Formats: sequence, C-alpha cells, structure tokens
Amino acid sequence: MVADTPPRLCVFDAYGTLFDVAAAARRAAAEPGRAALAERWPRLAELWRLKQLQYTWLRAITGAHADFGTVTGDGLDWALEATGLAGDAELRARLLALYRELDAYPEVPAVLDALRAGGRGTAILSNGSPEMLAAAVGSAGLADRLDAVLSVEEVGIFKPARAVYDLVGAHFATAPDEVLFVSANGWDAASAAAYGFRTVWVNRAGDPVDRLPARPQHVAPDLSDVPRLAGL
Repeated sequence: MVADTPPRLCVFDAYGTLFDVAAAARRAAAEPGRAALAERWPRLAELWRLKQLQYTWLRAITGAHADFGTVTGDGLDWALEATGLAGDAELRARLLALYRELDAYPEVPAVLDALRAGGRGTAILSNGSPEMLAAAVGSAGLADRLDAVLSVEEVGIFKPARAVYDLVGAHFATAPDEVLFVSANGWDAASAAAYGFRTVWVNRAGDPVDRLPARPQHVAPDLSDVPRLAGL
C-alpha cells in the first residue's frame, strides 16, 4: 500500500481502549454497604488490571493458556488480598459480573460511527473470550458499530503473540499496512507496530513511551482523533 493511502480497516483493543476497566470497581464502590471498597477501589482497580495483564504475559510465555475470564478472576483474587478485601465472596462475584458490563468511554460511539460513515471497517481484536466480549459489546450498545469481534481464543495464546495479530488479515484479507490498530496499552501498540500495522497508542494517563523495539506511529490522549488518523 502507498504510505499516504488511508487504511481500509480500524481495529481496536477492547479492555482499556474501548471499555473502562476501572468501571467495575468504581460502580461496585458506589453501591450501599461497600464502605471498605469505597475507600480502596482505585487501588483495587489498578492492581486488578496489572495482575490481569501480567498473568496473560506469563501464560503466553509458559504455554499455560487459560481463557480471559479465568485470568481476570485470578487477577482479582490477588488484588482483593493485596487491598485487604479478600474473603467476601459476594463482592468478588459482583465485581466479576460488573466486568462483563464495563462502561465504554464517552467518545466511543461517535468515533465508531464516524469511521463507518467514512467507509472504514471497524473491529475488535482482544484478549477477551468470545463470551466476555459479546457481553461487553452488547451492554455498551456497540454491536451494530463493529464488523467483527476477534478473540485470542481462536489461536489459544494472548497478545502480543504474532498469531493474534494474524487474525486480522485472516478474517479481513488485509495486509498489515492496510490496518490502523488502536490500543490503550503501550506494549500492544508497539508490538502491533512491529508486526506492520499502523498504530495509535491511546495514552489516557500521559505515561512515557515503552522502551521496546518498535514504537506506535501516533499517540493520542483519547479516541477522538482516530477518524482523522484514519484519513477522514
């Protein structure tokens, strides 16, 4: 593809990119009778996400794959213990239920609508299991705004394995440079850039760029600029 030719397809990571991974802990903390969680939910959410990601990497390296629901539960168990909230089975169940109904970031629907109106394909490529992704997409009302939802369960290994990024070309018959890949995970955006995708890192926290062999082509504070970066 000629370098200045717009991408045909915009592919989004799901968790942390389209969906706010802190929403489950934040919403649970606002419910009656959860004073302890209300004091600790930001730390719980941070540790939960950290361990969830670390466990995906370790399982990918060791070949001990489990679906994302299992990894999410394992990460939550660690975070609950670390924040002194372990032992409350009802709280654990509630947090995992809310994780299936995460809030989409406010700009998401308009961004997807703009891309589709401009003739760009839209898809998710995620570590999430098909069941978890279907629940999140349905809860957020995004199903009609996506051409496909691709899960790592098709290949049985988590990102950033190249086999995961291969799923996009296999499904859409696209070359890597026809794809604009968008992720809020710096390591994911960098790995996708090394794979050959055009990339956008959604850096909501203003973090430094990861020191990896490749870097994302674009860095943005949220998703609002994605249509312009897709040539619209």
